[in-house]
Amino acid sequence: MAIRFHQAGNHVEVLAAMPNYPFMKVFDGYKGKWYIREEMDGVIINRSAIFARQSQSVTARLLVYFSFVFSSIWVGLFNLKRFDLIICESPPLFLGISAWILTKFKGAKLLFNVSDLWPESAEKLGLVTNRFLLRISKSLEEFLYRHSDLISGQTQGIVTNISSRMPQKEVFWLKNGVDLSFYSPGKGTPGWRAELGFTPDDFIAFYGGILGHAQGLEVILKAAQELAHESRMKFILAGEGPLKRDLMDQAVKMELTNITFLPAYPKSRMPDVISEIDISIIPLRKLDLFQGAIPSKIFESLAMGKPILLGVEGEAKTLFIDDGRCGIACAPEDPKSLTAAIRKLYSDKALYDELSGNAYFYVSKNFNRDKIFVDFQQFIQQHLDAEKKM
Repeated sequence: MAIRFHQAGNHVEVLAAMPNYPFMKVFDGYKGKWYIREEMDGVIINRSAIFARQSQSVTARLLVYFSFVFSSIWVGLFNLKRFDLIICESPPLFLGISAWILTKFKGAKLLFNVSDLWPESAEKLGLVTNRFLLRISKSLEEFLYRHSDLISGQTQGIVTNISSRMPQKEVFWLKNGVDLSFYSPGKGTPGWRAELGFTPDDFIAFYGGILGHAQGLEVILKAAQELAHESRMKFILAGEGPLKRDLMDQAVKMELTNITFLPAYPKSRMPDVISEIDISIIPLRKLDLFQGAIPSKIFESLAMGKPILLGVEGEAKTLFIDDGRCGIACAPEDPKSLTAAIRKLYSDKALYDELSGNAYFYVSKNFNRDKIFVDFQQFIQQHLDAEKKM
């Protein structure tokens, strides 16, 4: 999005932490630095320090968040010029503190973009149980909504939730999407499958992304166990996250030989990877919280014509299964449902080809990032122009 704003003739700068994801360790070349200014694709990137730690304790996570809140305020005040608009990404919710403070000193409007309803999601997942912290976080969430000039949400569910609590605010659906110049059928250099020792006849079911609490990835291990006797069916889990070691230990205990764990791939290699898988598994835990969730990993797979097995109910199922017919819906956290869907796509070539064709058509028509950007820019400009006339 930043690149597209720059290409449209705007001056764009990003204020971000030192690179540390997904390993929660500051990358070489950035360690020990308080501030670095660099350029990527014409966009100025201002990086400030962060206290990155791998611990999943609430205290450690708060130290991570607030270390960047503090450093980003400092760098923002003393290293950044004045701006017309500051766009803040949430979560982490606490970055809203930095953004709100900087709007006061930089003469900017605040657009608060919500990709996940926090702290609601942390509470429902059981990641935060401290009642005082939850109460303070909810107060901060509503404060930021009230003091934002513009609000956007990544899913219709998020938009509806915020609108019901803040009826005086217009909330824009800034849907996720895909760069079709980077992901599309035919993209990718052949050879990834062979590199890993898989044959052209293997049917690869792939999960790529964070290996965390929300995904319910045990369902993939159980499906792999159910299909252990099917020699051509292979499973790959690629990525990092707090539960990776636990999942690998479970796979060993279950004596699974048909599942491979891989590290997270850089974006530059993802077309190579996705072009050579057969299906993409998109799971989430069975929680009402995820009725409005749309996992971002959906879009790249569909853009490359790969059917998805969607273990998510609600908005994602309505869009990509009911309307788009881009894959098969599986009951969340239900290994038998996932196993049946894998078998169906493995055995029914006509259905596989139909869903594959639908996948690219649907995502290119409805989730093209170029079109999303145009709509987003118009939303912003209309409201900024309206403010000037008042």
